[in-house]
Amino acid sequence: MFVPVDWDIRAIREYGLNETTGCRNGWVYYKTLYEATIVTDFDLVCDQANLLEVAQAVFMAGILLGCLLFGPFAESFGRKWATQISLILLLIFTLTTGLCPNFYLYLASQFVAGIGYGGFRLNAVILATEWIGPSKRSWGACVAQLFGAVGRAALAGLIYFIRDWRLAQLITASLFAVVASYIWFIPESARWLLDRGRTEEAKQLITKVAAINKRTVPESLMEKIVKKETEKKRGRIILIQSSVLRKYFLAVTLAWFSLNVTYYCLSFNVGNFGLNIFLTQLMFGLSELPAHVLCIWLLEAVGRKVSLMSTLLVGGFLCILILAVPQDDAIAVTTLAISGRFFINWAGSICNVYIQELFPTSFRQTASGLGSTASRVGGLLAPLLNMLAVYHWSIPTVVFSSLTLISGALSFVLPETRRRELPDSTDEAEGNSTPKNQSESNKPAQHMSTRL
Repeated sequence: MFVPVDWDIRAIREYGLNETTGCRNGWVYYKTLYEATIVTDFDLVCDQANLLEVAQAVFMAGILLGCLLFGPFAESFGRKWATQISLILLLIFTLTTGLCPNFYLYLASQFVAGIGYGGFRLNAVILATEWIGPSKRSWGACVAQLFGAVGRAALAGLIYFIRDWRLAQLITASLFAVVASYIWFIPESARWLLDRGRTEEAKQLITKVAAINKRTVPESLMEKIVKKETEKKRGRIILIQSSVLRKYFLAVTLAWFSLNVTYYCLSFNVGNFGLNIFLTQLMFGLSELPAHVLCIWLLEAVGRKVSLMSTLLVGGFLCILILAVPQDDAIAVTTLAISGRFFINWAGSICNVYIQELFPTSFRQTASGLGSTASRVGGLLAPLLNMLAVYHWSIPTVVFSSLTLISGALSFVLPETRRRELPDSTDEAEGNSTPKNQSESNKPAQHMSTRL
């Protein structure tokens, strides 16, 4: 607001003699769209308006730290424990977020909730993937992404009927409580047990899974379950020793970073496309459903490499087309944003599968953790990149579209891993030897469910 000054109006206009200050007597909010938001509860307006992007960045920073912490944790203590502990963190601090009395406690609670989310998302997908055979491995990541899309679509309905952010937080926490009620009964990864030398436990779990699937485990397969001590010792320095795996790692993490910058820049900007925010959020969620369904099929039909390259290049091209349409054409801008996000989300599912198939067991969790960390750095930078729109509205779009196109082109260096066993050694990951049981991958389906 303007501060009164001792000048006449002519002098003020001619010389720009004026001063401004923040609102002195508080704010009055119209509750035509929402009953309560963090903006209205914590007065994130005027000179505090940029704190909304800061809150988004803090949550993404928590996710980043969660990936950094729970990746190595799962390597040492198991996928199961890492998944369970991170979920409990997510449950507790999602609940406390809805009860925070001020903005700074809100930031702290969101940060820890982000840590829990990062650890849970990372380890849950890997735990599922390591139990699935080559012919169905893409289901581990894609089905998880599919349910995420359903959740994002349901979020639009939840907020449409419940316009209070605190109540929405409590409802979300109750859903995590349902997951926490059964998460204690999930089995540990047999691959991780083998990698840690706990062979008998792994054999018991494999036999139990085979019995559930009404299959028998061949004795010849059980005899081949051998712990590779040398591979475990050099697992942490594989990227230093192997130029081939280092090249793969840099290519796939750049792709993951780029697509997350694009995904979150579009997601955090959902209210600025010109259409109804609830409708746009609903379309964002629903548009992801066919992406993940198609991903499951096309990963097996055309392979990982072609799928990743095509989705990144097409998604980046659609996003950069946003610059070619008038910004007041809400329908055109929203259509291009949704279409670009469709392909970007598709690429995210591919990266989840791809990074686990490129690296050996002793390094798989660490590689996935570092890759997920790179992706979360992208998510962390997204709200900060969106803030550059105050200088020119096209800056964020140019940056995230260019990154996606570059990473799509660089994906050419990656190998095809379709229908291959997960590598257990560095030589297998580099393609210098054939993964064990690879020759069995084309045998009848009755053996598929008993193999790791």
